[in-house]
Amino acid sequence: MSQSRQPIIHPSYIIMVLVLAGITTLFLGFSGAYLYNRFTVGLTPIHLPWLFYLNTFILLASSWTLIQAKKQYLIDDTEKYKLFLIITLGLTILFLLAQVVAWYQLFAQNISLTSGNMAAYMYLISGLHLAHVIAGIPFLSYFIYIAIKKMKSPVSVLVYFSDPDKKRNLDLLTWYWHFLDGLWIYLVLFFLINYLF
Repeated sequence: MSQSRQPIIHPSYIIMVLVLAGITTLFLGFSGAYLYNRFTVGLTPIHLPWLFYLNTFILLASSWTLIQAKKQYLIDDTEKYKLFLIITLGLTILFLLAQVVAWYQLFAQNISLTSGNMAAYMYLISGLHLAHVIAGIPFLSYFIYIAIKKMKSPVSVLVYFSDPDKKRNLDLLTWYWHFLDGLWIYLVLFFLINYLF
């Protein structure tokens, strides 16, 4: 009897690559539309509030804590694994709150969605990024829930850490998180360069 061959690349990784490629295409399309409107109509770019830059460091910190969580997972350190996952979630929520405050700062300067094309694109692009961050929170929360609920006894910890599906899912979550961080850095630099030049 012939054994079924395992795929070289798991389908989950292929799906994640396709999802990230789709998100990349979406944001590149909006970036192109932003540039088209700016140069064909001669509109003035928006100056970003300082919280946009602070948020960059918050997201980078969340990426670092997720890397640390994965390292603790690989060396079977349950408590630190849980801790770094929780810190990652806390930093993500801090990012969301800071982003809302940044939009409030813009409103306080009378820059709203109806202020013009440049403002509308800035809200749309940063809002889309925020939506993708929010979409990742349930998956991160699920990892935390499982870690707290099921990783109690040495046996349950051994089963958890030896499960290749859980390791793969953690890989996928890490990919998604780092991608969103890289995307945010791109967006901040994009708006900054447009404002300066």
